[in-house]
Amino acid sequence: MPYHQLFYHLVWATQDRLPLLTPDVEPIVHDLLRAKAIGLGATLFALDGWVDHVHMVASVPPAIALSKFIGQTKGATSTRFNKGGHGSLLFWQDEYAAFTFDAKRLPNYIAYVQRQKEHHSQGTTIPLLERTAGQHTSLLMVAEEPAGYWAEDESWRRELMELDQ
Repeated sequence: MPYHQLFYHLVWATQDRLPLLTPDVEPIVHDLLRAKAIGLGATLFALDGWVDHVHMVASVPPAIALSKFIGQTKGATSTRFNKGGHGSLLFWQDEYAAFTFDAKRLPNYIAYVQRQKEHHSQGTTIPLLERTAGQHTSLLMVAEEPAGYWAEDESWRRELMELDQ
């Protein structure tokens, strides 16, 4: 497999945003999501959510298209859950959100996902990271100021060299 550093914050919701991920259902669904994601070759850094949606921080290998990864993860999870005799059914929305970020921000995204219940109960969610659909794509773009690196900038070279240690 080729070397890669592809980090994603993924979000998807239950069908019609119904509160299907109750405390008794959530651990089962999370275990199924985790197993499928890892089975597809992803490295999973964080997985949590709220009663109506899931957040996942993962590195997905370039051998699988991100849309295919999400579709297979969602599909396999709902199919296995629904056939498992858990007394309820699980269905997902078609839409999802996918955000990319660099390795320096990985701890921030992990912490945000691990504290989902706290964020939702205290009203401290980041609205951009909670969306799964409904807004025009251009409204979802997050633009940052240019980093100021030049191809021959020594600080840029040092920073990349330190990442590999």
